[in-house]
Amino acid sequence: LSYHISPTETAEAAMEVFKRAAKQAGTFAPMIHTDRGAAYTSKDFNNYLASNNSKHSLSAPGTPADNAVIEHYWGDFKYIWMAHHSHPQTLVELKALVKQGVEYFNTVEISSKRNNLTAEDFRNEAV
Repeated sequence: LSYHISPTETAEAAMEVFKRAAKQAGTFAPMIHTDRGAAYTSKDFNNYLASNNSKHSLSAPGTPADNAVIEHYWGDFKYIWMAHHSHPQTLVELKALVKQGVEYFNTVEISSKRNNLTAEDFRNEAV
């Protein structure tokens, strides 16, 4: 639903992603699942979720499989999309490439794991 490019992973950057996602979806998710990165375990981020009546689900320590779906997505994004395009030379080029990749993986690429639907179609079907 959303993404945000920032120089480092911070609570502020994480909150921006969820603000954009809520705007796109028209509602704030009742539960957010994250890993245990510093941005997600911060007091500011957790207060932000609470202020939006959202519960925070965290992966168990030392269990990366808890985040398998998003880890797979970003693996594909990096090794299929980014590796097969020219290396961006500017932030503007990087943002454009990421935007194109996000659009591709969500609205064009189909998967047999999603009944041969795009990610967007699969999500809409589930909703």
